[in-house]
Amino acid sequence: MESLVIVGASLAGLSAARAARDLGFDGRLVIIGDEPRRPYDRPPLSKDYLAGRLELADLALEADTDALDAEWVLGARAVSFDAATRTVRLEDGRRVHADGLVVATGASPRSLPQIAGLDNVVSLRTVADAQRLRALLARGRRLVVVGAGFIGAEVASTAHALGLQVTVLEKSPTPLCAPLGAQLGAAVAALHERAGVELICGADIEEFEVTGAAVTGVRLAGGRALPTDVVVVGIGAQPNTDWLEGSGVELGNGVLCDAAGRTSVPGVVAVGDCAAWQLPGTGRHHRVEHWTGAAERPAVAVGALLGADPATLPAVKPPYFWSDQYGTRLQFTGDASRGDRVVYEQGGPDEDTLLAVYYSGEEPVAVLAWNQTRLFCRWRKTLEKLAAAAAQPATV
Repeated sequence: MESLVIVGASLAGLSAARAARDLGFDGRLVIIGDEPRRPYDRPPLSKDYLAGRLELADLALEADTDALDAEWVLGARAVSFDAATRTVRLEDGRRVHADGLVVATGASPRSLPQIAGLDNVVSLRTVADAQRLRALLARGRRLVVVGAGFIGAEVASTAHALGLQVTVLEKSPTPLCAPLGAQLGAAVAALHERAGVELICGADIEEFEVTGAAVTGVRLAGGRALPTDVVVVGIGAQPNTDWLEGSGVELGNGVLCDAAGRTSVPGVVAVGDCAAWQLPGTGRHHRVEHWTGAAERPAVAVGALLGADPATLPAVKPPYFWSDQYGTRLQFTGDASRGDRVVYEQGGPDEDTLLAVYYSGEEPVAVLAWNQTRLFCRWRKTLEKLAAAAAQPATV
């Protein structure tokens, strides 16, 4: 392999580039990104950067010790990949040859078409989005957040601390119902309520009231009207895979990969938010849309791409995420969908601290904690050991 092309200049792409050099790849390394900026850290966009406690320079991900010797092609969107000629075509017509290809194109926020593009409506994904939202919050008094997922909840928390009146609308019965389940989703709802932020679950939006080029109110089914100065839409994200259609790379809810990130096309792997890796022992594919997955999994995928000895590569760890909301750090690891019961090991849903373990029979399969970092870390190591043992091939 003489050339390795990484499409996606964010954390996952940078992690893939580092892994390639660490594994001894000394050929041509090209990193393509549709934003004009070098890789930057996204989690602070909804928290410290939005609050003005960090500035753009603080978000840089590259270290002085990085020796990537890479060609950076920024502000250029990839529009297709030809597997036969191993060619990535860019929006401006340029073509880049790729003996090996790492797909790290991430995901884009889902929008509400009826208000997309209006002056005071923001879907937070990029620095440009955060800069725009910062300015809107500085002059606004009332905020409506549509969606109580990670982005929505963190923006609500930040805006509340800045003094805005905040209402969060969530279509599901609880916040984070999909990753945590209804029982612990209800516990997360209590964080909003204790902070004094109004959370309306099961919300059905009937109409957005628009004046000029701005939303001035949100009307719910049943007639309640919520006046607003700013609307943040946080209703999930869709993987950026359109450019791979017709390439032979199998797509579903993301780029479908095996348990090491390999796709259906030899010499192509996928990492980060766009990659749906196969879960060992289940046959299911799952996208991990969190910082840790984008930082850790590229080493596995690039190792597989370069033909490294599997025994030398790091194990694929269970999904892990954290979220800072209302002065509370939530931490989660594992797969809650496998659980059939929840046991509170410390605290409870009405307390300032909590550690809950999801069990499938007698096997722990996931852990949620807030303000229990030390105990959570011990449980996280336990789940990693169980996952590593389950991934080992059976001996005869």
